[in-house]
Amino acid sequence: MRDAGEFDLAIVGAGAAGLAAAIAAGREGARSGGPSRIVVLDGADRPGRKILVSGGGRCNVTHDVVDESAFHGSSPAAIRKVLRRFGVDDTVALFRGLGVELVREDGGKLFPASGRARDVLEALLAGARAAGATLLHPFRVDSVVASAGAFVVAGPRGRLRASRVVLATGGLSLPRTGSDGHGLEIARALGHSVAGPVVPALVPLLLAPGHFLRDLAGISSPARVVVRSASGRRLATAEGPVLCTHFGLSGPAVLDASRHVAVARARGEECSVAIDWLPAREASGWEASILARPGVGPGRFLREAGLAERLAEALCRHAGLEPSRPMHDLARDRRRALLAAATDLLVPVVGDRGFSHAEVTAGGVPLAEIRLDTMESRLRPGLHLVGEICDVDGRIGGFNFQWAWASGFVAGRAASGRDSGTGGPGRGESAR
Repeated sequence: MRDAGEFDLAIVGAGAAGLAAAIAAGREGARSGGPSRIVVLDGADRPGRKILVSGGGRCNVTHDVVDESAFHGSSPAAIRKVLRRFGVDDTVALFRGLGVELVREDGGKLFPASGRARDVLEALLAGARAAGATLLHPFRVDSVVASAGAFVVAGPRGRLRASRVVLATGGLSLPRTGSDGHGLEIARALGHSVAGPVVPALVPLLLAPGHFLRDLAGISSPARVVVRSASGRRLATAEGPVLCTHFGLSGPAVLDASRHVAVARARGEECSVAIDWLPAREASGWEASILARPGVGPGRFLREAGLAERLAEALCRHAGLEPSRPMHDLARDRRRALLAAATDLLVPVVGDRGFSHAEVTAGGVPLAEIRLDTMESRLRPGLHLVGEICDVDGRIGGFNFQWAWASGFVAGRAASGRDSGTGGPGRGESAR
């Protein structure tokens, strides 16, 4: 096996978190006299492919307001401690320094002014190289083994030794970009647990074959998606566009709700999904509104409330109503059926599109096993864990990238030597 040499720091994974760690480590090392030999390893021919496909090829770099309320997985307090160490303003300044200006769009999403995800990736790669990091790819890492106060990092193309390692391998989402979950196995081999279930998040949902919404492919409408347990307890609520597709449902509100459906199903727990197609209106006033328009058909009534014609008519027929039949002809139970279809439509979710279509992974190494001031393992000194490998997953809208930048920079600065932790289990800031 080819010997690739010795390094002060090896970063496994050249995605968002890994490149952020490389830039931070190189810059901090130059300032503080820390490590000068930094290598970034990636198994892909072209690293950073997940960055390229994100945001429809535009890369939603972050959001203008990010806090722990946008995330799931580990405790909110633990997530907050990491986010506060590298916030949105730091991200904006980082990319400005790399030559990429970010612009805010409606809803708070921040994109590169060029609208090109490739500009984001190229800036990160150039920034890592300018900070002194060497990029080796394709260099798949199969194992990381602690040995004599250092780590041996090995794969089919060779092995190397490093004083410190940053695991930035991602989770299992979008495996075509290189995220196959092997990093979680490496973390397990080094003594870590993996909080689960590990499931797709930000993933489209599948509806039962023959469901009428599958015939409305291409229709998108603002809505509220509610996930409830078998007992009726509300597990999650998400608002935003819902997109009907030939397989089921997608769109921001569905993607945000999907992780809760996936977790429940993986645990063998029943849950239900309901859609309120008119979230801006109070359901309590609907019957009075219907009675106030006795000569109007339910289809027109729903169209005037803001729904697309095909969706309005489909909801009427689902409720057992002819869209053009005047409301004064409707019995009370029919009016209530219309109200239920429009504001609390139960949809038969039978699954999701899996990791191949998921934007992130729910589940991972719990933050309770990581020192939050350095992202260093409590169990294996010298090992840092960042990005999607952690048990942290956020809403759609740039939040997961912000976690990548924050955790990567915290780890990179620490791994440079100046902020490095010294102890094993039990040392450092509490994650609880």
